[in-house]
Amino acid sequence: MPEPAQGNGMEGLKGKTALVTGASSGIGLAVARELAAAGAWVGLVARSPEPLARAAAEVGGHAMPADVGTHEGVHTLATYVAELLGDAPDLIVGAAGAFSLARLDRADPADFDRMLAANLRGPFLLIRAFLPAMLRRGSGHFIHLGSVAGRVAFPENGGYSASKFGLRGLHEVLLAELRGTGVRATLVEPAATDTPLWNTVNPDERADLPSRASMMRPEDVARAVVFAASQPPGVQIPSIAVEAAG
Repeated sequence: MPEPAQGNGMEGLKGKTALVTGASSGIGLAVARELAAAGAWVGLVARSPEPLARAAAEVGGHAMPADVGTHEGVHTLATYVAELLGDAPDLIVGAAGAFSLARLDRADPADFDRMLAANLRGPFLLIRAFLPAMLRRGSGHFIHLGSVAGRVAFPENGGYSASKFGLRGLHEVLLAELRGTGVRATLVEPAATDTPLWNTVNPDERADLPSRASMMRPEDVARAVVFAASQPPGVQIPSIAVEAAG
């Protein structure tokens, strides 16, 4: 009779080290809460120091202010993490993101660049910074937060979809390059989720957008992230699409 699997479920995260970007609010904060509750050491990363400090105090994690959309921000973060942990984290969850709506003929190039930096360049820079150490030890896990807009085209989503379609392509290449290394990668693609990213849009005043009451909660997406992260080392979940039922 085969032995029961070890490290399966939430207990598999106990004592692990995790870095969560975009962790001062929304999905990132919800993920940080879930990981800390599972017994992981959690480093919370976001650009704004004060909200981040409050989030870290609530979660019981370690605040690390940084802009992961810039080379300088990621370099400083990676240097600090290496000094603090002596190695790369076991898990990196990329939940930092930027979102706005505009038709392509009216879109602001600076806003387009902002979404590319947060949603696509940031994950690439984090891979560049932490993957070499993961490859050397033969373990690690990247979980990137994509979007349904990385699979389906919606009006006014030109910049956002460009970044999320790009993230899906980056993830697929990462999967191909990680085969046989022991390092894993997962792309979580949620549908509309009620986070502060919607604050500037106010979807409840627009008939063409889902109401905030009909959206998923950040905790719904966080559970999918933790499900992927808590699989035993020999199991990889390449992607998860998450949407509201009904």
